[in-house]
Amino acid sequence: MAVGWHGSAEAEALLRAYLRHLTDERQLASTTVEAYTGDLERLGVFLDEFLGHQEWGWTALDRLALRGFLGWCRRRGDGRRTVARRLSSVRSFFGFLHREGHLPRDPTRGVRSPRTDRRLPGHLTRTDLREIFETVEARAAENTLVGTRDLLILELLYGSGLRLAELHGMNRGAVDRGRRLVRVRGKGDKERIVPVTETAVVALERYEPRRRETLVRARGGEGAEGGPGGPVGAGGVDAAALLVNPRGGRLSRRSIQEAVRRSLDTAAGGAGLSAHALRHSFATHLLENGADLLAVKELLGHVSLSTTQIYTHTTKERLKRVYRDAHPRTDEEETGG
Repeated sequence: MAVGWHGSAEAEALLRAYLRHLTDERQLASTTVEAYTGDLERLGVFLDEFLGHQEWGWTALDRLALRGFLGWCRRRGDGRRTVARRLSSVRSFFGFLHREGHLPRDPTRGVRSPRTDRRLPGHLTRTDLREIFETVEARAAENTLVGTRDLLILELLYGSGLRLAELHGMNRGAVDRGRRLVRVRGKGDKERIVPVTETAVVALERYEPRRRETLVRARGGEGAEGGPGGPVGAGGVDAAALLVNPRGGRLSRRSIQEAVRRSLDTAAGGAGLSAHALRHSFATHLLENGADLLAVKELLGHVSLSTTQIYTHTTKERLKRVYRDAHPRTDEEETGG
């Protein structure tokens, strides 16, 4: 625990056991475990103040104390989203304690999370995307590995609404050019089939020779596909990967993100946006053109329709802007005419 941790020795031991559970059994990322740790240490600081002593156990947290904790966080400047995240961390911890038999009941049950405003995802206008693709297509015309690869990245992220992780893990054989479909492995290792655009197929055909040359060079003249020892060979060469780096290895997520940012920065509306903005733009533009919400949900690979519905808020905001800018009565009201 961090320096300054109070509570009883038993309380600290149970917290340590929970953090080991997150790391060893759930195999969460270190940054995620650190976030849980910080939230629960903050709860410990609150309990010091709330109970007036420093030798408490976790049974001291009842629903009254939990509500007090949420208010305490707000008074110290935490926003609603942060408070909701802290409550989620506390729920997970106390659920663990209850399941393991350390608590007779879970005091977090029935406590509602604070209402949060759903943030509208950043996305690009069609004008922005037209400018971006014109620039990236010009680079691809130079027929380099990076130029052709950057175009393919944009075509798949925007044209098929892929997640960054999905594109990173994609293998060459996932794309069915004849049927213009791509097999994607999404969250939870769930597979889905999504369409690819004709321009994405053209971009792939332009990129393929550069990819093949890169693999042959990386293998010292050996054939690009397959080879001894399976698809990943000596020096990290990955013949199965769709996107490869100059050494023939699978292109990293960071490199994909950098390629996207390099492309998006060519348009004023794209400056500062990430790869996920292309996925947001894919969904927003489909809905603006009348696509069915359920169909968009399946294309995005969302489990819940409520996750997809955030894009309807984006399109509604656009309609409001159009209305405010175009309707004469709104202008009169704002100017006092």
